[in-house]
Amino acid sequence: MEKEKIKNSARILLGVAMVFAGTSHLSFARKAFRAQVPDWVPLKKDDTVVYSGFAEIALGTALIAAPKKHRDFVGKIAAGFFAAVFPGNIAQYTHHRNAFGLNTDNKRLVRLAFQPLLILWALSSTKRTKS
Repeated sequence: MEKEKIKNSARILLGVAMVFAGTSHLSFARKAFRAQVPDWVPLKKDDTVVYSGFAEIALGTALIAAPKKHRDFVGKIAAGFFAAVFPGNIAQYTHHRNAFGLNTDNKRLVRLAFQPLLILWALSSTKRTKS
């Protein structure tokens, strides 16, 4: 039972963080998020930031509110989202773009290690518990 409480808390915390991050895409951090959009994305950078913000808000809300029987599926979608935006983190590193206090290549490189952890967090906090 305690393990289930920790897992639920982790899922809800991730959902809240995603809603906050998505909201920041649409408001105070919009310019900083543009630094992460790779040049090869065929949309305007600002449009990409806005669309990804809406997606992040929707996914965060789904992580928080999804019925238990759908959480595993939502977690996989959230993990896929984190994998899909990873090229943005790589672009920020390879193009030496400053944003979010990541103003050195070392800081940007360390940031790359966190994306797989977000993927793991999304999957492990939503994985079905065997009954």
